[in-house]
Amino acid sequence: MKFAWRAVLFFLGFGFSQICCGQTSGNANVAGAVGGEEAPAVPASSYVVFGASPQQEALARAQIQIMQPAVLPLRVFFVPHWKYVDNTRIFHLHVPTGYTSAMFTHLPSRTVFIDADRYIDASLGYWLAHELGHLATSSPHEDDAEKAAHEYRKRLKQAHIETR
Repeated sequence: MKFAWRAVLFFLGFGFSQICCGQTSGNANVAGAVGGEEAPAVPASSYVVFGASPQQEALARAQIQIMQPAVLPLRVFFVPHWKYVDNTRIFHLHVPTGYTSAMFTHLPSRTVFIDADRYIDASLGYWLAHELGHLATSSPHEDDAEKAAHEYRKRLKQAHIETR
């Protein structure tokens, strides 16, 4: 019995130390610019996309890269509608009366949840800009997110015009 406890404690300690070491970064100033310098380019692999088809993931990553948000999400989840509804209940999402939601952001964990059954490819960038606006302003208020999303949408529109 003592051996089993020691083995469990060893593996928990080893696993915890691996997780802690994996979360550190050499650059402490990733989000902002200092002294007129531009922020370093953030690799596309700095966030994870779960539950998306290869086309959905490629589209989401391409649009986030074009928008160049000040704060990237840590995780983007494409979930079926039943799971999306469950997550809105778990995270106490408050949607104004008369509005619907195809995606939302959980600010403390920097996670974006996308209802994979209800979003449309053409509108992904528009609404993703809004969610990234929540992260950039660190605010749950819709008006604040829309102000930040305006710049992101301009970048998407400019990139769309340039590719024509």
